[in-house]
Amino acid sequence: MTSITGIILAISLFIIMAGMGLSLAVQDFKRVVAYPKAALVGMVSQLILLPSIAFLIAYVLALPPMVAIGIMLIASCPGGATSNMISFLAKGDLALSISLTAIASLLSFLTIPVIMNFAFNFFLKESQPMTLDFVATLKQLFVIIIVPVLLGMFINKKFPEFAFRIEKPVKKASMVLFILVVAGVTYSNRNEFFEYFDQAGLPSILLNILTMTAGYVLAVLFKLPKNQAITISIETGIQNGTLAITIATLLLQKPEYTIVPLTYSLLMFFTAGIVIAFRKRSKESEIII
Repeated sequence: MTSITGIILAISLFIIMAGMGLSLAVQDFKRVVAYPKAALVGMVSQLILLPSIAFLIAYVLALPPMVAIGIMLIASCPGGATSNMISFLAKGDLALSISLTAIASLLSFLTIPVIMNFAFNFFLKESQPMTLDFVATLKQLFVIIIVPVLLGMFINKKFPEFAFRIEKPVKKASMVLFILVVAGVTYSNRNEFFEYFDQAGLPSILLNILTMTAGYVLAVLFKLPKNQAITISIETGIQNGTLAITIATLLLQKPEYTIVPLTYSLLMFFTAGIVIAFRKRSKESEIII
C-alpha cells in the first residue's frame, strides 16, 4: 500500500469517527447508567461473545493464520456509524445503538491490542512471531479513534446548530468514504483478495450470522424489548470495517490481513438488508392487524 493510500485511509477513518461524534453527547453515556441492563447485555455481546465466536470459528475450521488473524481483527473492532444507520432502518432502539457504539469505540483502543496480541500468540507459527507494542498501539488507536470522536462531540456541544446542519452530510460522506475505502483496498489487494476469498468467505458469513444471532438470543434471554434485541444483534454483527482495514494496513503494515475485513464488510450488508426487510414487513403487518 502506498503512503498516499495510507494517508487517504487515515483521513477517511478520521472523518467517519468524527461524524459519529457529531451525533453523540454526554447524555448518551448517562443513558447507559439510567438503563444499565440493555447496555450491559450489549457490551457483553460485543466485547465477549463476538471475539469468542470469532476464535471458535478460526479454531474449529483450522483457518490459515492470515485468515484467522483477519477474523480476530474484525471481531476486535466496534460497530460504527453503519451499525447506527442499520439499527435506525431496522426500527431498533437508536439511542441504545448510539450509546453502545460510543462506549465500544472508546473501549476499543484498550481491547484491540489485548485481543490481537492473543490472536498473534495463538495462530501465528513460531517462524512468524508478531506482537503489538501495547503502549505504542494505545497511542495510535487513541489518535485514530478517540480524538476524532471527541472532536465531533466538542463541535456538537459548542456549536449545536452547526453540528445539526452538517451531521447528515457528514454521515452520507462517511458511507461514501466507507464504500470507496473497501473498493480501493480491494483493488489494491485484488490478487490476494481473489486468491483467499474462498477461504475468507465462509468464516466471514459464519461470524456475521452467528454473532447477530447470539446477540439477539442473549437479549431475549434477558427479556429485553424486541427493538433493543434487534439493536444488540446489529451492534454485535455489524463491525467497523474501515477501522479494521486501517489497523491492518497502517498499524500492522500487513495489507494481507485486510482480506477478511473486506469480505466481511461486503457480506454484512446482505444480512443487514434481510433484517431491515424483515422488520419493515413485520411493522407493516402490525399496522394492518
